[in-house]
Amino acid sequence: MTPPRPGPLARARLLTSPSVAPAVVREMERITGRPAETDLTTAPDGPFVCVGSVLPEALRTPDLLWFHSVNAGTDALLAAGPWPGGALLTRTVGRMGERIAQYTLAWILAECQSVPEHTAQHSRYEWRRLPSELAAGRTAVVHGTGRIGGAVAHLLRSCSLRTVGVSRTPRAVPPGFDRVVLAGSDEETAALAEARWVVSTLPLTGATEAYFDTARFTAMRGATFVNVGRGATVDMAALEAALHGGAVRRAVLDVLPDEPADPGDPVWRLPRTVITSHSAGITADEDVVADFGACWEAVREGRTPALAVDTGRGY
Repeated sequence: MTPPRPGPLARARLLTSPSVAPAVVREMERITGRPAETDLTTAPDGPFVCVGSVLPEALRTPDLLWFHSVNAGTDALLAAGPWPGGALLTRTVGRMGERIAQYTLAWILAECQSVPEHTAQHSRYEWRRLPSELAAGRTAVVHGTGRIGGAVAHLLRSCSLRTVGVSRTPRAVPPGFDRVVLAGSDEETAALAEARWVVSTLPLTGATEAYFDTARFTAMRGATFVNVGRGATVDMAALEAALHGGAVRRAVLDVLPDEPADPGDPVWRLPRTVITSHSAGITADEDVVADFGACWEAVREGRTPALAVDTGRGY
């Protein structure tokens, strides 16, 4: 994907969603040197840049040069309709990888130290010694080897876990991983069998929908499954069967196929499962400003931003 040409960018109007915080808008005005407009109901005459979480149908025109998403995931944007040809799409990651990595490590250590069991004992006024487990030397299989998956692997490896990445395409081993295997290969199946923890950071695309199916959960031999990617990458019926059958020891789900889960949703009754409210990697205002600024500088210089999304692949 090529960035917009300098000429059209120089005269492009800046549109921001009303949901973007005023302080963020002011910073974007400073970065771009132009006022922001918040009316997204009609497309302006001439080229424009838009910042927000959704792209209204009225703005899906050939005059859209660039859309910067305030979120890391862009699956909803791309699923809403054909992406305007030639328009650049970038996303916000910020320190999300660091936040998600700490979330993942926290749940791994909590399990090793029997934190859920100690909490339950406390509520019963019960004193009973519980065994602990060392995380060091155990294997964590991380699906997704990009910015977020790499951050997760880097932190886990710093605690002496073995880290195996799963990637859709052959690539050199990125920092943080001991090795990388191909998705769908026999090597992935073998890695799942040796895993103590399986962590998903996968985006939602046509290739990853229901990726974690009966076959993959069956390949796990008592691993704990942590999903910090997208909820719809998991076949929930397959996960439930694996939890009941023991192939999956526990599950920590920060994301679900349907959010928010209402009190009557069966996901709340999954055995040995903790559900958190899509909060592992909440985007901060400073993340939006920093990433937009970096993308603006790259585009202004004619470079493709590092946070550009391949709209064909979906990430």
